[in-house]
Amino acid sequence: MYRLRELERDDMPIINSWRSGKELIDKLGAPFRYINKEVDYKWYDSYMSNRGNAIRCSILNDKDQIIGLVSLTNIDRFNQTAVFHIMIGDSSNREKGVGYYATNEILKHAFLDMNLNRVELSVLGSNQRAIALYDKVGFKREGVKSKAVYKNGTFVDMVIMAILKEDFSREVVQ
Repeated sequence: MYRLRELERDDMPIINSWRSGKELIDKLGAPFRYINKEVDYKWYDSYMSNRGNAIRCSILNDKDQIIGLVSLTNIDRFNQTAVFHIMIGDSSNREKGVGYYATNEILKHAFLDMNLNRVELSVLGSNQRAIALYDKVGFKREGVKSKAVYKNGTFVDMVIMAILKEDFSREVVQ
């Protein structure tokens, strides 16, 4: 039904359309800003030149159309850690199990293929749907950064969560 593959340069126009949509960015920790296609191509080129520190995957539907992104960034091989990110582009693809699938697949890759020990994330405290997904997958809440991000004219909390290899349930991903 869904699958992951490494991000490709041809994905940039659709990603740019998502990143230019305020409705999606309002759910993420990043600030809204207008981003032209050249900036996204440079972002992609930077990723390709630093692939040892990040894994960025496109989430594809059964028609091989990109519907989201899932990533592990800031990979620290010495401490065996990484930072998790996910974005489901169009709202019509949300609440269909895409995020659950992609999160489990990238965690399986992190723990079983890359031998990482810890994957962490930060999420807007107001994004209850995302927090519920992370809870379901096995992430644990580690704390709150109070009023850490400026969104829509106000400062909001960021919830810090992590999952350890020993707590990752293989049954969840099968």
